[in-house]
Amino acid sequence: MPTCPAGHDSTDSDFCDVCGMRIGGPAPAGGPVPAPAAPDAGQWGGVAGSGLAESCPQCGTARSGQFCEGCGYDFASGKSPAPPPAAAPATAPGAPMPGAGAAPADGAASPTAAWTAVVTADRAYFDRVIAEGGPDAATIEFPGYCPERRFRLSGQEMRVGRRSVSRGLEPEIDLTGPPTDPGVSHLHAVLMAEPDGGWAVLDPGSANGTIVNGGEIAAGVRVPLHDGDRVCVGAWTVLTIRSGSGP
Repeated sequence: MPTCPAGHDSTDSDFCDVCGMRIGGPAPAGGPVPAPAAPDAGQWGGVAGSGLAESCPQCGTARSGQFCEGCGYDFASGKSPAPPPAAAPATAPGAPMPGAGAAPADGAASPTAAWTAVVTADRAYFDRVIAEGGPDAATIEFPGYCPERRFRLSGQEMRVGRRSVSRGLEPEIDLTGPPTDPGVSHLHAVLMAEPDGGWAVLDPGSANGTIVNGGEIAAGVRVPLHDGDRVCVGAWTVLTIRSGSGP
């Protein structure tokens, strides 16, 4: 099993599952990076007084939040992740998605506004991340080319992260690349449908956090999203949320 410069065992051979550092990169100054603290058993429904955390009924991974880090199972609803939908066809920036804006037939109710996540590499966000430093900052480079990708939001949940063959994890918004953003966790964030037809974002406890409109959100807190909101993950990746009812 590969070991990162901080001493963590990783199922991936490119970037560490625990801290996100590049496998085979330089060791961090000041000693090993501590692994995330184990969750309190009482907080996540473990066996009271036993010190044992709850395990995922689907893959057996120890629970660390609402969503299983191994397979994306939702502990709150008891639902397994839905098969990932195909990415929406690429269109020119600002152009409507196929079928958007079509008028409903006479007497038919207006369809729910289509929501889309537009994924791009943002140089300004990358520069801020690098300026803040970090054990792997000196080895990360902004990609020379990163195509824009569009994902139509559908269903109840859209997981954001990087595909992991060893864990059987295939997020609906797959940021594996190329190019691969080393700061993106395998299960980094989850976009969740709201009862009113809108969407919210939740960080299940990613290694590097999730930023919405310039401010980092607390892990496990559901944050409503609006047309034009920017969700930043990893070292350079930005998801711009678009509503079909927006401008």
